[in-house]
Amino acid sequence: MANAQPAQARPWNPNFKHTDRERWICVYPAYINSRKTVKEGRILPKDVCVDNPQTLEIRDVLGTSGLVIGVENKVYPRELDHRDMKTRGRVRVQLRGENGEPLMEKFPDRKAVLKYACEMIPKLKTRQQSGSSTQSQTQPAQGSKSQKKKGRKGK
Repeated sequence: MANAQPAQARPWNPNFKHTDRERWICVYPAYINSRKTVKEGRILPKDVCVDNPQTLEIRDVLGTSGLVIGVENKVYPRELDHRDMKTRGRVRVQLRGENGEPLMEKFPDRKAVLKYACEMIPKLKTRQQSGSSTQSQTQPAQGSKSQKKKGRKGK
């Protein structure tokens, strides 16, 4: 009976093919987080990025696009709290085939993949439900603040 262990990352070798997992691009949530600065790891402009994306959201979006992906339990090196589960994880994406040509014309490079993820994550059902629930919670609170208290001041 063979032990089923996850594949370990191999040391870098310039002879790796484009189909080897070590040659796939890495996508950390910090790359597209609008709350991060460029110094903290954001790659795209802030107006394009998403508010606190999670690895599972990136996986869902890129997986449905037809790209070959893999999820790894890694932490972005610039992340301050390595124990925070919301910041854990990275998604590996295969962009090129055996001959080095892009697998999909829609995704010729890393920035195209990141922009696509930023466009699609807000359209996820989990994002739309959480956004509508926060709006419905804030509206009654605003209405109650405008009401005056009744009764005498001393009691």
